[in-house]
Amino acid sequence: MSQTGYFRAIFTVMRKELRDFARDRRTFLLTLLTAPLLYPLLFLGMNKLTNLRAETQLEKDLSIPVVGIARAPNLVAFLASRGINATEATADYEALIRSQREDLALVIDENFAADWQAGKPAKVEIVADTTRRTGDVQIARVRSVLGTYGQSVGALRLLARGVNPAVAAPLNVGTRDLATAEAKRGIFLSVVLPLVLMLFAFIGGSHLAMDTTAGERERQSLEPLLATPAARGALVSGKMLAAVVLGLASMLLILISFKISASIGGGAARSLDVSFAAMGKLLVILLPLVLMGTALLTCLSASSKSMKEAQSHMVWLMLLPMLPGYALMAYPLKDTQLWQYAVPFLSQNQMLVKVTRGEMPSATQWAVYLTASALLAVLLWAVAVWRYRQERLAISG
Repeated sequence: MSQTGYFRAIFTVMRKELRDFARDRRTFLLTLLTAPLLYPLLFLGMNKLTNLRAETQLEKDLSIPVVGIARAPNLVAFLASRGINATEATADYEALIRSQREDLALVIDENFAADWQAGKPAKVEIVADTTRRTGDVQIARVRSVLGTYGQSVGALRLLARGVNPAVAAPLNVGTRDLATAEAKRGIFLSVVLPLVLMLFAFIGGSHLAMDTTAGERERQSLEPLLATPAARGALVSGKMLAAVVLGLASMLLILISFKISASIGGGAARSLDVSFAAMGKLLVILLPLVLMGTALLTCLSASSKSMKEAQSHMVWLMLLPMLPGYALMAYPLKDTQLWQYAVPFLSQNQMLVKVTRGEMPSATQWAVYLTASALLAVLLWAVAVWRYRQERLAISG
């Protein structure tokens, strides 16, 4: 087959697969629109929950049970001035905290007054269940107010003794933030968006990739196609190209839905970088992942005898893009190490994080990333072509 005929066969198979897939309107629309419609709900929902938590736990008055409330009336009054109202704790306050009916309690030590008068550190204990994340904001709020009260009283004691309170603070520690405005806007993006984009880029064309191989094999319609004069490489390339087109279309719709949801989200959502330049960079980064995902799915589908067997691989395939994110949470890596841009999934994560922080990867990083991704995609494509050249591929059951 001539080179022109080879490429003509590829595009003919691609058009045929896309046309056949589009005939099933419900599956086609679900595959193409599920992620773009799901992302705004996720984005706006998280934004709403974050704002709601801030309003209910940071701004509203907080009521906490206190053991020994009469032992420190000034401390109780100071807490009330900061919106933290103390109530007398019942005897079963620990059981209430364990059952999550209370988030925390304060225990004022029996010797609080004596230690206070003697100028010794008076003990106040915060009782909480730190394995429950529902009370972490309240605990931090109470701890901060108690720290402020302690610093204020300490400063007054030094002044009463004719000592400048600044003597107790030999260091004046400040922080100069070098993060760019774009990086601060990309905090939410660097956590949520890379995960969503990597997942749907990797499996965006999964249904079409599986249906055009495992599905046709199960329906016994693959054997007539393999009997045509078209080269096996052209057949598998056409099928893969159709899945890539579908995956890229889904990616474009996800990015558009992200731009729309960020624009109408309000609050912190309006500060996110949703420019077309940023979206273009994200699309370039995700293109190799779409190719790798499609090639891997085609290889797995070619080794499956039915759609059910091919779909059984989706459980572990969906975990692959998420593994680097979980690993980086436990052990963060500096993105200056060049080897990271050659590791599948980790490289995509690092590239996406850099872009969402408003940074531009260096030319070397781009080169390593694109070269390594292209080599892996070509390797998986070659494995799929090799699998298609095996005669037992057309045998079902």
